[in-house]
Amino acid sequence: MSKIVAFAGSNSSTSINFELVKYTNTLIDQHDIQLLNMANFPFPMYSTDYEKEKGFSNSLAELNRDIHQAEGFILSVNEHNGGPSAYFKNLTDWLSRLDIKFLEGKKMLLMSASPGKRGGISSLEYAKNILPRFGADIAATFSLPSFYENFDANKGIINADLGEQHREALNAFLSKI
Repeated sequence: MSKIVAFAGSNSSTSINFELVKYTNTLIDQHDIQLLNMANFPFPMYSTDYEKEKGFSNSLAELNRDIHQAEGFILSVNEHNGGPSAYFKNLTDWLSRLDIKFLEGKKMLLMSASPGKRGGISSLEYAKNILPRFGADIAATFSLPSFYENFDANKGIINADLGEQHREALNAFLSKI
């Protein structure tokens, strides 16, 4: 049984990316999943001055420890104005200050969801390019466009083609951990 850490790159209490992560977790058997709601992880905006003055928060150190203890990693990134959210960028800035290779050896299912027709693809591409710099091994990706038309809180992904793409990405990820 592998340990998987799962969360969205959003700190919004109404994050659709967190909804996608929660749904994805319901499809996984025989693994220990640690689901993190990033709305409970407020981090100040990164700056070297702040780091020198106050150091690293306990919640950041705990998150870093949880990541290091996992074999797999599920992340769904949100998009703001065609790019990654400031929260996600800030989170990677803080984690990389503790350990530049904080994702070393971690197999990852990288996803995105958006209310728009592009499904957060710009943010997904950004994450797909930046996360390997921190050691991530992207095992599979999935993008869910038009979230409110293609997702139901009780049923999950309701578009059959997108549901199959999601299942294939999940299976590709699970086969590598």
